[in-house]
Amino acid sequence: MKRLPNMLQDFDLTTTQQSNLYTYRLGRLRQAMKEADVSLCILNNPVSLRYVIDFNEYQLFQSHIPTCYLYVPIEGPVIMFGASARNFPHVTEYRRPFFMTIFDSGFDLSKQSNRFANHVTSFIKDNHLNNRVALERFSPITNQALQSKGLTLVDGEALVEQARMIKSEEEILCIQHSIKVAQHGMKQMQDALHPGVTENQLYSILHQVNIAHGGDWIDGRMLASGERTNPWLQEATNKVIQEGELVAFDTDMVGPNGYVADISRTWLCGDKPNDQQRSTYQHAYDEIHYNIDLVKPGMSFQEVSEQSFNRSDKYRSRRYPTVIHGVGLCDEYPKLYYQEDWIDDGYNGTIQENMILCFESYSGAKGEKEGVKLEQQVRITSTGCEILSDYHFEDILLSK
Repeated sequence: MKRLPNMLQDFDLTTTQQSNLYTYRLGRLRQAMKEADVSLCILNNPVSLRYVIDFNEYQLFQSHIPTCYLYVPIEGPVIMFGASARNFPHVTEYRRPFFMTIFDSGFDLSKQSNRFANHVTSFIKDNHLNNRVALERFSPITNQALQSKGLTLVDGEALVEQARMIKSEEEILCIQHSIKVAQHGMKQMQDALHPGVTENQLYSILHQVNIAHGGDWIDGRMLASGERTNPWLQEATNKVIQEGELVAFDTDMVGPNGYVADISRTWLCGDKPNDQQRSTYQHAYDEIHYNIDLVKPGMSFQEVSEQSFNRSDKYRSRRYPTVIHGVGLCDEYPKLYYQEDWIDDGYNGTIQENMILCFESYSGAKGEKEGVKLEQQVRITSTGCEILSDYHFEDILLSK
């Protein structure tokens, strides 16, 4: 196995494109705030911080110990609490945070939460804001301290998801580059696929390529081989891949500039597929291509679910959790369910131009050895779907 990946050509937005990107994203959030009559949004989710000010410090640490947070008023100064660097776009001021985590402040968060609540109310008064504050994932103690000051709390995550739903041209350029990096890694993975390599060894190539090109992380280790491909969602292990086995994976890659490449393929270790492998692969292939041809802007989520590919009965019980989902800086709104799950989990909405969506299929039947995972990442245009992920499918596995 190669230790160092071949490199792609460097990709950087121009200064103007960067400015457009950052201004667009902050503007999208403030528009969502305006529609919800929210005067102040306080963010601590690392993905939200990346979206609004391109904050990229210790993101995985921040995801479970949210030490840093951001004030975004509907108008006025954007204040970052806890950053080390001092060069994030649109940030007016940097301050030391009030530490409101168990790691930082021990088991009793009431003192720090009260200090924080006092500061929020002073900020609102000084900037002539209303008392509707959007908040992300703070402790219930912190929430209670804010409510005790007479503030009305709104779900900040919902506002950020609404903002992130429609992508700018600069965002799409970033997504296209992340996909190029992912597919570069996939090519090296496929070249390294041979009997005797382990699942972990094979998937580690994608991590290596991502980091070498300035990417961030990978959400899961979704690669499985042989019998471990059915049922799906079994992450990579030290299992040795054998001749004749299917190898299925999902990139789940948070790449350069924080944008996700979310692509799935299934390969054969060898060159002699059996009939079950071919028929299962064909079913997954037919599903994603049928659904890509189906979806147009203006369709409701329910219409898409109702009119989507009619899956074979034998694959229904082990269906994937979603037919289609949004993607950007991570998996995002919306999530479109199969009809079998719609009555319990489905929600409606509208397919819109410049959404970035992932079309999924997992096909694996009870009683059969292996399953197949395929996924394509697309852009919604004024007329339909533009495919962004163009890594080839396996002719050897197509039964038609």
